[in-house]
Amino acid sequence: MSSNEHTPGGHNATAEGAGPGAMKPGFHNTDGQGIAGHGSFFQSTDLSREEAVQATDWVRKHVDRRTIDLGDRMDDVREHMYELEKEGEIIIHRVGDQHEPIGVKTLFGWDKKIPTKQLWHHKSCGQCGNIPGYPTSLLWVMNELGFVPGKDYLDETDQTSCTAWNYHGSGIGNVESLAAVFLRNFHQAYVSGKQHGHELGHFYPLVHCGTSFGNYKEIRKYLIESAELREKVTKILGKLGRLVDGKLVIPEEVIHYSEWVHVMRNRIASDLQKIDVSHIRATAHVACHYYKMIHEDAVYDPEVLGGNRTAIITSMAQALGAQVIDYSTWYDCCGFGFRHIISEREFTRSFTMNRKIRVVREEANADVMLANDTGCVTTMDKNQWIGKAHEQNYQVPIMAEIQFAALACGADPLKIVQLQWHASPCEDLVEKMGISWDQAKKNFQAYLKEVEAGNIEYLYKPELAYGG
Repeated sequence: MSSNEHTPGGHNATAEGAGPGAMKPGFHNTDGQGIAGHGSFFQSTDLSREEAVQATDWVRKHVDRRTIDLGDRMDDVREHMYELEKEGEIIIHRVGDQHEPIGVKTLFGWDKKIPTKQLWHHKSCGQCGNIPGYPTSLLWVMNELGFVPGKDYLDETDQTSCTAWNYHGSGIGNVESLAAVFLRNFHQAYVSGKQHGHELGHFYPLVHCGTSFGNYKEIRKYLIESAELREKVTKILGKLGRLVDGKLVIPEEVIHYSEWVHVMRNRIASDLQKIDVSHIRATAHVACHYYKMIHEDAVYDPEVLGGNRTAIITSMAQALGAQVIDYSTWYDCCGFGFRHIISEREFTRSFTMNRKIRVVREEANADVMLANDTGCVTTMDKNQWIGKAHEQNYQVPIMAEIQFAALACGADPLKIVQLQWHASPCEDLVEKMGISWDQAKKNFQAYLKEVEAGNIEYLYKPELAYGG
């Protein structure tokens, strides 16, 4: 294929100065109307179905097995962290015995410690604002397991967005600002226990958002590898009063909530499960930013999918007894893509319908699609309506695996799991699980009247959120 022919990327690849399709200053191969790969210049490749399959066959062949040459793997960044700490340059926030860690293996067989207690909830912007049942399901499960707020976990407001949306969505972020935000939030996690009578490092950060998780791991790697970046960020954190003994605090492990769910799955199922889900056909979509960014840190388990794919999500569904059904486009992005959703929304909508929703309906006859990230749940849940406009009425309930787990453990589908915020037909799944949607609706309406009357029921102590 020559550079002048249509490429799989979807537009004519022409050299700068080679005609009307040439790249213009300040743009990325656009006609001046698009943003970094989107715009009216974006044209169909006109490939036949067979040609399209052939053009993308490398994806299926490469990613369906653990084909990475383990002999050529990169260094473990943690080894370099330990050296920096030994030299007195940084402080490592370690996962200690007090956090009751459970060991797992990552893609390369490295050991990773997942803390199960004394957790600092690093919330997600999109979950709190758009899918509130996502974090409440997680907190509810912890409460049901007997976790004590303020001791076994802390959910406080003294935290900020990771700002990775700016970085991935528009490219206007920079490494220094991302690193400063990362270290500011994780410093807060490190010192947060003091006001509650605990030692430094009592609470360990548990990251809710897949994008934050991937971003933080990427930025941590940059920080460890670049003395210049550490110097710049140390000055910034010093002005903010976010150093400890003049040093940066960097976490030994970056932990995603779904990793906590993975290691706690058997306890959740054995101690809490009340509803039989063995007849539920579940499919899994793991966030790109969980296992494609800094892929060496993603959790793999030989007992889950033969260790060929990351264990996250699938392991929880299997522990609950659900039928986990495979489908051909499991590796594909949900379609969100950050920049896509901003500059070419119809691309996102068509992608999620054609590459995810339609496929799991036709191939897997799925009762539910489980995900582990804010953007993934949002994209697949909120865009199914577009299919109706194009006579593609494929619908699948979309939710996080922790929401599904909470349902199976008896959580109220509206008060706790908050499925009324979802646009996909979650009531179908709830009914199939043996839960009356109509009764749940009546109960919720009665609950709202109680709230209106001032009888407020809290999932979490409000005073703890503000440092009280």
